[in-house]
Amino acid sequence: MAIIPETHLDLLTGKKAFANVATVMKDGTPQVTPIWFDYANGKIRINTARGRVKARTLKQNGAVALAIMDPDNPYRYIQVRGRVISIAEQGADAHIDGLAKKYLGQDKYPFRQPGEVRVMYEIEPTSAQAMG
Repeated sequence: MAIIPETHLDLLTGKKAFANVATVMKDGTPQVTPIWFDYANGKIRINTARGRVKARTLKQNGAVALAIMDPDNPYRYIQVRGRVISIAEQGADAHIDGLAKKYLGQDKYPFRQPGEVRVMYEIEPTSAQAMG
């Protein structure tokens, strides 16, 4: 597992930075989405709903890349490459509520749709490059 540089760990733990998550579509073309995330036990965790593009492109053991830019200095960022090591519906609702608290200051995720099934993905970093 790659170690996130101490100089940029705050982007994963202390700031409301968004991650731009890159995956590959079935036809081989790239797909990028800005997303909320958190960092726990050396893993990056993201969340989406079943049926969305991310849910179709993020696969167990699948490769993923994230670019996380400092919201206070756009010239400072970290790129993290890794693999999806866990996909779970269990705990995903609580996870998206925790992300809503981090990013919106709200206890519950306010954009939930009727019948929506949330999914949490855990990404293990394999390499990281930092700038700024």
